[in-house]
Amino acid sequence: MTSARLDEAELALGHHFGDSVLLERALTHRSAVADRGGQSGSGDNEQLEYLGDAVLGLLASEYLLRRFPGWSEGQLSRSRARLVNAGSLCEAARRLRLGEYLRLGRGEEKTGGRQKPALLANAYEAVVAAIYLDAGLGETRDFVARTLLDAAVEAEGSQLELSDHKSALQELLQRRGLASASYEVTREAGPDHQKTFWVEVSVGDAVRATGVGANKKEAEQSAAEQALALIRAGDGGQGNVE
Repeated sequence: MTSARLDEAELALGHHFGDSVLLERALTHRSAVADRGGQSGSGDNEQLEYLGDAVLGLLASEYLLRRFPGWSEGQLSRSRARLVNAGSLCEAARRLRLGEYLRLGRGEEKTGGRQKPALLANAYEAVVAAIYLDAGLGETRDFVARTLLDAAVEAEGSQLELSDHKSALQELLQRRGLASASYEVTREAGPDHQKTFWVEVSVGDAVRATGVGANKKEAEQSAAEQALALIRAGDGGQGNVE
């Protein structure tokens, strides 16, 4: 990566690296290393992802304790899970335009790797670790709050501590090698200031469930909760999901 591109990435992140090698490694996917004949873990960002995951867990926990001192352990744990799940990290990476700066192999480049949620989420974790190694916990705390936590808490508000059934459903489907669930608003009712939404979630042809809520997010969470209950009961409504 040229020094000019590294400078652009630093501007996007809002952090100047004393050791630019850390930033370059954080933005290097294993496919780029493989194309050069290297092995995974040698110059790619996987080890930084590992460290970044741990640092994010610590900083999210600290942030929540300070922001919501009266919350129980369960509320804090659920909220942390929502703050640092793959979807949240992917959105943070997109806001930072990390996809533009990733070093990818030819195969990943051809298949749209710069927009893949998993690659973006992993890159965000790696960048967090790179900043931590470059400048310490204080700078990393500021970066994570500015690029992830403040926006997420403001968007979720009081719903943050609710169980994230959508993430739980997605993780279950991934473990079973199944396609992602799809959500569709099937009905809306009521005046604009007091609407009720009905959302149907489907998992292939095997599971369909409907949830209701005061907004689309609530209805989606409700639908995902119902789908999880069907799957865990071994019923699946129209067949087992295995």
